[in-house]
Amino acid sequence: MKRTQNHPTDGKTPGPRNAGAPSIALLYPGDRAARDRNAPEESRFLALFDALSAAGVAVEPAVYHDDFIDEVAGQLRLLDGVLVWCNPIELGRRRERLDAMLREIAGTGVFVSAHPDAILRLGTKDVLVDIAGLPFGSDAVRVDSLAQLALELPQRLESGARVLKQHRGQSGNGVWLVEAEPGSTQFKVRHAQRGSEEERMDMRALQERLANYFEPENGGHMVDQAWQPRIAEGTVRAYVVEDRVAGFGHQAVNALCPAMPGAPAPQPGPRIYHSADMPQFQSLRRRLEGGWIDQLHQRVGLSWEQLPLLWDCDFMFGEQSSEQEDAFVLCEINVSSVSPFPPSAIEPLVAAVKARIGGRPIKRV
Repeated sequence: MKRTQNHPTDGKTPGPRNAGAPSIALLYPGDRAARDRNAPEESRFLALFDALSAAGVAVEPAVYHDDFIDEVAGQLRLLDGVLVWCNPIELGRRRERLDAMLREIAGTGVFVSAHPDAILRLGTKDVLVDIAGLPFGSDAVRVDSLAQLALELPQRLESGARVLKQHRGQSGNGVWLVEAEPGSTQFKVRHAQRGSEEERMDMRALQERLANYFEPENGGHMVDQAWQPRIAEGTVRAYVVEDRVAGFGHQAVNALCPAMPGAPAPQPGPRIYHSADMPQFQSLRRRLEGGWIDQLHQRVGLSWEQLPLLWDCDFMFGEQSSEQEDAFVLCEINVSSVSPFPPSAIEPLVAAVKARIGGRPIKRV
């Protein structure tokens, strides 16, 4: 029986493609040799391959590169669904061609997670502007031109440091901390990519450095978010399967941690993974499952059925009074390539895959 992909333009629920075992591909980047080898054990997803197989799902790799996009598309058309792991910028290439192919595949009835349209609503830095007024939001504004940057940024810096973020990226690429230099027209600037050092530059130099992010092919704008003073306490990543927390990742030292006086900026530390039951983060879990996720997907215009099967939310610690539980501020949402993830996410992810491609998504209450 043919089914309809549940993406943001139709909101319908898929039904089974065939009467046999459900079939799905895991799509991730690689070269021609990796595709020819077709070896799940070489990927980061061997545990997921094994778990899907054990659950009765026919699962196969779909190693992807733009150079053989038609071949991958032909493979996916024969399956019930595909789970996609491909960064917004992969080996210097953006994923526009991949997204166009995935939209076409979804239109034929193949279930795609995350659907490119859902990524655009949930997985870009624009989400910080969309949710600015929600309990986990912050002061975040969209900057549409270099002229607007020059006009507005100095005024915002009077209230504290800002973080400028490109529309769509990963691993700190296109994320810049900017601070006013007291008594000077220069700014202290640091890129969030690993190994970057603090620089000093004036507005003209800053505009030149950021100009590429305002090109149409790179989104045409940036998002300016207020700096969070508690960033030195680390960040918490909540891994979510549909609308339920499936695990956590805690990173004590991240890319924009401030340096000690006279010392270079600290290098980012590892992310330590925990199950969803980690006591330290239960207040965050309660708030996410108790309303924040619903507020989020409603604010960005996605129904529950349109949520990705696996996604994550990065939170910084926010300012609070002594009577409150820990406050959390959204830093970003990752949808395009959520990996690695804690082992605790595998079982609920497998269950969600079987439900979605079997046509049985059930909204939890």
